Amino acid sequence: MADLTGLMNISLSDSEGDDNNTDTNKNNTDSPRDRTALSETDFQSLKAAYKAKTENGDIWKKIKLPLPHVTGLNKPEIQELLHAVEELYFFRRYDEAIKLIHGLLTPECPLDEETQQLLRHYELKASQKLQNTNKHI
Repeated sequence: MADLTGLMNISLSDSEGDDNNTDTNKNNTDSPRDRTALSETDFQSLKAAYKAKTENGDIWKKIKLPLPHVTGLNKPEIQELLHAVEELYFFRRYDEAIKLIHGLLTPECPLDEETQQLLRHYELKASQKLQNTNKHI
């Protein structure tokens, strides 16, 4: 049977010693993080204190407008903005989604071009849905 370890240059398991893969062998002195580091009582305490995050249409309330005039926002901050718009759209609160988008897309907007295009797309879709809703009333 042929040796398949070089097939598409992927490792078949973590136990293989592939010296060519520099990403996994950057620092051999570090051991993988111990997943059982917590004692059972610490785990139970953490488990009891855990509360699942439930979003139900209020992500937009966490956003402070106008956005800070910085060179750019980090990825989690941008995702939070997009999730707020998407959530309003999902709950069919199209007018609120459009208002939020207008607040985000200012001349001093610190968002990258791709995010701005996505927000404009949501604005267009929300406007269309709003018009279709008003036609049926």
